Parts: sequence; C-alpha cells; structure tokens
Amino acid sequence: MADSEGVAFLRSDVARFCGEIADLAPAVRLARLAELKAMLDDVTSQAMAAAMADARSEGWGLRRIGRYAGVSHEQVRRTLAPSEAQPITPEVKR
Repeated sequence: MADSEGVAFLRSDVARFCGEIADLAPAVRLARLAELKAMLDDVTSQAMAAAMADARSEGWGLRRIGRYAGVSHEQVRRTLAPSEAQPITPEVKR
C-alpha cells in the first residue's frame, strides 16, 4: 500500500533525522533512535486507540476494526477494554 501524503511527509522527516544522526557515536545514535521510537509508539498508540473507539461508537465490529487497523480482533478488544485501574481505597481519617 502506498503511503498517504501525510505519512510520506513524516517518513521523509524521520529519514532526514536518521541521516542527521548517522555520524554520531553509536551510543548517542542508539539513544536518540530509542527515544524517537518510544515517542512514535506512544503517539500512534494513543491515536489508534482513539480511532478504534470512534469506529466502535459508529457501530463497527471488532473484526472490521482489526482489519482496518492491521491487528487481530482480540487486540482491538484489549485496546477498547476499560483499563484495570488500581482499586481506590478510601482514606481513613483518624
């Protein structure tokens, strides 16, 4: 599948960034690439979860969402499941 215009722009920007750090020491370069990957993973994970929730609210099934997102319907289910927050314990004032 060909990149959309926005994705192609980001791809070229990331490629430019990688080219700019190519001459850095390996430790520095690896740290910068790890930082970039973590940031991209965080941003895209949040956007993907929001898009999945929007599709679900429009009546899409889990399998359809998964097909468009490129993940299994079980991954969609886990992504859309309410987070298992820590139980809230009431504060006891003494």
